[in-house]
Amino acid sequence: MELVGRLACLVAAAAAALALATVARCDPQVPCYFIFGDSLVDNGNNNYIVSLARANYPPYGIDFAGGPSGRFTNGLTTVDVIAQLLGFDNFIPPYAATGGDQLLNGVNFASAAAGIRAETGQQLGGRIPFAGQVQNYQTAVQTLVNILGDRDTASERLSQCIFTAPCANRDQHIFWDAFHPSEAANIIVGRRSYRAQSPNDAYPMDISTLASL
Repeated sequence: MELVGRLACLVAAAAAALALATVARCDPQVPCYFIFGDSLVDNGNNNYIVSLARANYPPYGIDFAGGPSGRFTNGLTTVDVIAQLLGFDNFIPPYAATGGDQLLNGVNFASAAAGIRAETGQQLGGRIPFAGQVQNYQTAVQTLVNILGDRDTASERLSQCIFTAPCANRDQHIFWDAFHPSEAANIIVGRRSYRAQSPNDAYPMDISTLASL
């Protein structure tokens, strides 16, 4: 019975990976993608702060090109998959390792152990709560204004961007560790967030519809 379960898991993962590989490369559907959240979507910001909530060591990243990166899963996160589906050539980088013109394509502000309340996750040490992520976004916006030359141009670009602030509904995921879904689960969630198969997948609209507005 255990073997059957493992085989079913392997088949599901292979099917999801194959479906993702068939996505055609094209220009991004939106100019930039900004991400807020916690360990479900943190892709390395906590690597740069003193924190117990870090994932830059094995077995995290065992299926990710380049190895452990700070993602709390074996490979891609949901927002990595969404970035691919939106047509970006590269994954959206962590804010802590991004600067200058790189901000034009968006940035990931997420921080593991973060929450809306400042004290959330304090037992794990350093983290960037939601208020801090918003402050970092405001700093990034000012950098974009400087790069693009004026606020109107920056505002026009930002109005076309996609923003993600995932809810941590962890009860419905296939887990990689005690809290975080595997890459196979992230691929499924990412694809259905991008193009919903039912009204329950994305509300009030999926990302592909939002990107086309």
